[in-house]
Amino acid sequence: MRRGMSEEKTYVEYSKGVNGFDKVTLREVRGCSAEIYLYGGQVTSWKNEYGEELLFVSSKVLSMYATSLILNPGVTSHTFYECRLRVTLGPGGDLMLTSRIRNTNTDGKSFTFTFAYHTYFAVSDISEVRVEGLETLDYLDNLKSRERFTEQGDAIIFESEVDKVCLGTPTKLAILDHERKRTFVLRKDGLPDAVVWNPWDRKAKSIPDFGDEEYKHMLCVEAACVEKPITLKPGEEWRGRQELSAVPSSYCSGQLDPQKALQGS
Repeated sequence: MRRGMSEEKTYVEYSKGVNGFDKVTLREVRGCSAEIYLYGGQVTSWKNEYGEELLFVSSKVLSMYATSLILNPGVTSHTFYECRLRVTLGPGGDLMLTSRIRNTNTDGKSFTFTFAYHTYFAVSDISEVRVEGLETLDYLDNLKSRERFTEQGDAIIFESEVDKVCLGTPTKLAILDHERKRTFVLRKDGLPDAVVWNPWDRKAKSIPDFGDEEYKHMLCVEAACVEKPITLKPGEEWRGRQELSAVPSSYCSGQLDPQKALQGS
């Protein structure tokens, strides 16, 4: 089934993907695209107008991991909930994900949860990447039993394994890929934290569905709510949103012009 303004330009395309799973491909007039598997509600591809892949998916992925685009009802420890995910490809190729979770319990029980968008960005060389917008903030270090520290540098750089939950983060973050001269801008609402992860060489070799050298070409930055779980009373709904854009970077002495990146110009 296809819908579009003309036969030459398809804007929404339904097809079969890996292992016969249903998928939807969204296309933007300039040529940007996004691919979403209905089983699992997973965005597995996001390409710019040049056809360059902006998301990382390991070549050794063994299976699809699931929740549903619409899960109604869900059951966890006798708690009923409804989870909805809306994926939108904007006119400039921006990728927007909006999640809504509602407590549909009828017995008066509240529902408590944490949340994160597991966003894996494709980068040219992790050693040439920096994350800006998290400086001076507190974080929980998952490599040190979630001990609390304060970010000391003017950006997060990568020289070894990183697995941290940054707390009370701003609504805009920038991920600078120096070699590609590309900056990912992450905007978020309803998600106060941000998870930053790269497994580096030793852990990469221990992950069955992750190539030994693939850590060099990926970075996980997740808009999240981790430190303070969300509690919904029956009938209450939570909404979270993440918007991603990819813009050219301008450098001066190895530094990004942050005004251009954060404004998306």
